[in-house]
Amino acid sequence: MGMASRSIGLTEIGEALKKAKSRWYSLHMAAASHAIAQRIPLADFILEVRDARIPLSSHYQLLSNFPPSSLRRIIVMNKTDLANRSQLKEWTKYFEQQNCISYGVNSHNKENVKEFLNFLQAQVRELKRTGHSGHATTMMIIGIPNVGKSALANSLHQLGRISAAEKGKLKHATVTPHPGETKNISSLKIGSHPNIYLLDTPGILPPQILDSEVCSKLALTGAIENLVGEKELARYFLAIFNTSDGYKKWERLSTHGNDKSFTGQDVEGSSGSKLDMKQRRQYPSDHTQDFMVNRVRQTLLESISCLDGNVQNEKDLEELIEAQFTALREAFLVSSEPGIDSQTKISAKLLNLYRTGRLGHYTLDPLPL
Repeated sequence: MGMASRSIGLTEIGEALKKAKSRWYSLHMAAASHAIAQRIPLADFILEVRDARIPLSSHYQLLSNFPPSSLRRIIVMNKTDLANRSQLKEWTKYFEQQNCISYGVNSHNKENVKEFLNFLQAQVRELKRTGHSGHATTMMIIGIPNVGKSALANSLHQLGRISAAEKGKLKHATVTPHPGETKNISSLKIGSHPNIYLLDTPGILPPQILDSEVCSKLALTGAIENLVGEKELARYFLAIFNTSDGYKKWERLSTHGNDKSFTGQDVEGSSGSKLDMKQRRQYPSDHTQDFMVNRVRQTLLESISCLDGNVQNEKDLEELIEAQFTALREAFLVSSEPGIDSQTKISAKLLNLYRTGRLGHYTLDPLPL
């Protein structure tokens, strides 16, 4: 991400989030923090779930109160389907160099979750082999809001229960579309022989985040919602989009009507995999959406190709973003009648496409130097 993209929208977003601190760190979060902190030392494994798009910005600050040597921590980078694949590999290498165990997963992909469950069971067997006593192993799954903890916990529970051929009522972790709304710590069985229990916890943010850029990334990915205007977030996304080279992959596909750019799928390397094909069968494509996604991509491509300037220059980038908002009104079929806040409508639609991966896969955190 260039210097220009970092400055577009960052000041407004950062200031808005700092003012709204009391709205994200509720009494519920304070109580949950206390309950989680008490249980962390008692768990055999800590699964720290992070958003694969922001592997550093989504870290769980409560863990810094515990010496790293006192915990068996596994950093779980969830939402890998939305992150840049090559950068994900670099992040895995980075965590390895930091002597951290990490694992990339997509909680909505059954095969992927099954591989992750096998990995966790292998970790438990290794713990037992080295003399860990006790019949059952406890894993605590923790993270900030909206990184997909409860969805991952449910997927692990369903697979673990099926593999153990257990009958009876299936107990679910509660999944809500709004960040920070898992209310209780619930226990789910994810393995038998040996027994493995997973404690699902509420998403917790720190009482304050001083870094405006971190705040902006958390807001853009949905960890903090309804505290920043959609227009500011959409401008921030367009700044990132315009200064990355993700859209260049669309150029060679834009003339083909039936390719992956048309279907709204990402064009990074895994298009032919069995896993990808299974996912496409599992989630049938909405062709109305496909046309719209294709239109939006074409509009963004054309706006960048018409730019008579340099996107690394803040003034040129500002002008490009204004031109894109104007062009996107037609792409999204948003009315320009008086009294209609077309920019907010365009922003909401644009953010939805970004957050569902249909405008490319972006890892927002740069690797530490």
